[in-house]
Amino acid sequence: MKAISVKQPWASLIACGKKMIETRTWYTNYRGDILIASSRLPKVGTLPLGYALCIARLHDCRKMTKADEVEACCEMYTGAYAWVFSDIFPIKPFGVKGKLGIYEVSEKTTLI
Repeated sequence: MKAISVKQPWASLIACGKKMIETRTWYTNYRGDILIASSRLPKVGTLPLGYALCIARLHDCRKMTKADEVEACCEMYTGAYAWVFSDIFPIKPFGVKGKLGIYEVSEKTTLI
């Protein structure tokens, strides 16, 4: 399964459905289910680090607009792309070694 690492607290906000747009400085053609994993750094309170937290459907990737700020939980910035998620559902968390960009995580691992 395709996966992406997201820093905390953003990863947990995606997992609970409060953050429907992730912002990146790069575009992707990928559309479909994507595993959201929390990065190991930086440490933010007691939020889980280095864990897969949910699966979301990435259904759009486009230039971020001012109107995206609420769903992205951040202000618009130069060069930002809005990765628009839908159908977010939490999973039983499991450890993931994150990587930059979109990467593969074993399907067997995601079926815990």
